[in-house]
Formats: sequence, C-alpha cells, structure tokens
Amino acid sequence: MHYLLLYDLADDYLEKRKALRAEHLELAWKAAEAGDLMLGGALADPADSAVLLFSSDSPDAAEAFANADPYVRNGLVKSWRVREWTTVVGTQAATPVK
Repeated sequence: MHYLLLYDLADDYLEKRKALRAEHLELAWKAAEAGDLMLGGALADPADSAVLLFSSDSPDAAEAFANADPYVRNGLVKSWRVREWTTVVGTQAATPVK
C-alpha cells in the first residue's frame, strides 16, 4: 500500500531549514534505506508544501517519520497528514488495474 505524508510548510521554511536540513535528510535516507520512504521533497514555486511517498502495510511508518522529523518538531511544518493513496498504474502500483 502507498501512503502520502503531506506537509504544510511555514512561511519562513526556506530560511529556517538550513540549520535542520542535515538531520532531516539523515532521517529521510534511513527511512528510504529501510524500504519505507520511496520519494520525498518540497514542492516548488512556492515552497509551501512537501510530499513524501511511503510504501508499507499501514500508515505507521509515515506517522512515525513525521513525529521524528526535526522540521515538524521545530515548527517548519505547520501541519501534516497521512493519506492512503490507491495506486493503480505503473510498475510500482500497489493495486495494478489494466
């Protein structure tokens, strides 16, 4: 199953992230190496949101990531939510439909 972790970023996200970016990226790469996080990054122009794609049996991995993320803990993320994403097309689709 796929889950999207959706972040609403603070207005001063770009200015404040530098001090926390190494810790955030370390957490993200560990989640990727564990096989939970497939893709992640901020949306551009404007950088007001970020999307992280998780592959797991439940939303637990995405929720645990958000709770541990220094961006969340330090207010760079105004709010976050996890949504199940029913993927049906593509080689990585969780529930392929032809």
